Amino acid sequence: MTMTMTMAIAEGSEGPEGLDLDLALPLVLDLDGTLVAVDTLHEAFFLFLKRNWRAAWRTPIWTLEGRAVVKERLATEVTEADVEAFPVNAGLLAFSRREAERGREIVLATAADRSVAEKVAKRFPFIARIVSSDGRKNLRGAAKAEALVELYPQGFVYAGDSFPDMHVWRRAKGAIVASSSTRLLERAREATEVLATFPRRALGFNGLRRALRLHQWAKNALVFVPLALAGKLLDPQAWLAATQAFLAISLLASATYLLNDLWDLPEDRQHWSKRHRPLASGELSIGLGVALIALFGFSAFALALAAGTDCAGMLALYLVLSLAYSFRLKREPIVDVFVLAALFTMRLALGILVSNAVFSPWLMVFSMFIFLSLSLAKRQTEITRLVKHGKESAPGRGYKASDAPFVLATGVASMMATVFIMAIYLIEDAFPKGFYKHPYFLWGFAVVIFLWLGRIWLLCHRGELHDDPVAFALKDKVSLFYAALMGAIFTAAVF
Repeated sequence: MTMTMTMAIAEGSEGPEGLDLDLALPLVLDLDGTLVAVDTLHEAFFLFLKRNWRAAWRTPIWTLEGRAVVKERLATEVTEADVEAFPVNAGLLAFSRREAERGREIVLATAADRSVAEKVAKRFPFIARIVSSDGRKNLRGAAKAEALVELYPQGFVYAGDSFPDMHVWRRAKGAIVASSSTRLLERAREATEVLATFPRRALGFNGLRRALRLHQWAKNALVFVPLALAGKLLDPQAWLAATQAFLAISLLASATYLLNDLWDLPEDRQHWSKRHRPLASGELSIGLGVALIALFGFSAFALALAAGTDCAGMLALYLVLSLAYSFRLKREPIVDVFVLAALFTMRLALGILVSNAVFSPWLMVFSMFIFLSLSLAKRQTEITRLVKHGKESAPGRGYKASDAPFVLATGVASMMATVFIMAIYLIEDAFPKGFYKHPYFLWGFAVVIFLWLGRIWLLCHRGELHDDPVAFALKDKVSLFYAALMGAIFTAAVF
């Protein structure tokens, strides 16, 4: 007897109480994209690149020997700790565990290599049997279907998530669909009776926005600042060049954010908040992530070249420094925040370059110190969270919980240096230019900057700053008021 109604279960829900089927029929689970929300082969490949990159040249040779060989060789990079952190389809997991408790045999049938499957089985002890690739045979699609029919001639129920699983569903007594694809669900219904669905959360625009960190594009508005300071607000050519530069560096920044998240997957999955990021949670697949990195990266340099070779050169320098930060420098205390400040300052330098504004050394120094202070505030916030979660150090970072007093002192010192350098910039650069009709209004800048940075550090010290300071400022009413006040001060100085 089978269930008469298909049950649609959202991820994380409890799902149906059980299958109304003979307990002699095993429940067979696919692994990639079904039980876990990732592709273990892609995970293994990137772990291999990260941990054993000097041997990356071997992978094309392994490919010539067959897909099963590639899986076997790469699988050695996947540790039990990695598997333990893989995100899961919570609804299907809970359902499978209940079926095991009822006495049904739970089988893991996967195209992944057996060594990976065995680590997964250790994580989920209710799995009674493993059917997998073994270095000689790639157990996917029709090959998996034949293996399961041979093992279970009396029949089985199969849970899968992709079109290659159609081969198995045609031979199964019932299907469980772990996908949000309506087309796949319709095809599965043509093959056999769909007993339940456990759709994973679709990426959607919100997930894509978070993965690309579109809110961080606000930081790139720095390229427009030189237009205001150089009196080019009415120059359409300068605006066009600055807009091209803004879009180019924004696209490139999104690509580097994705690359950084991809590189940091193991560490992010151990982090209390970063584990919810689209790549770490499995909401965004590694394959799509790589495609977006390539698309945004190429688009960024195409736009930069349209703005001029100097713009493209600055963008290339920004990329090199970003990659150095992602792959190594962010693990070096103090060096990491200096590099972040430099990346912010390069945005300002890009604006000066494309708008042909007069270069101001004091403006560059001011930019370095204000963003150094903000970067230290971000690190102080992370260290404070370490203490709250009872941890001594953060995975993938060089800071310890005991570093909090030093980071706090350095950040506040950078804040005061920022205000001092702003005063020097006004005296040495802004006032002598003759661009401002009422230049002494600009002293208000130093006051507002002191008040705003002081607020940031006060909240940071209290443990009330729960976000990146720049992202916080975009939502904080007091910060937005200060921004409006600075706009009013600038207008009063000009007119």
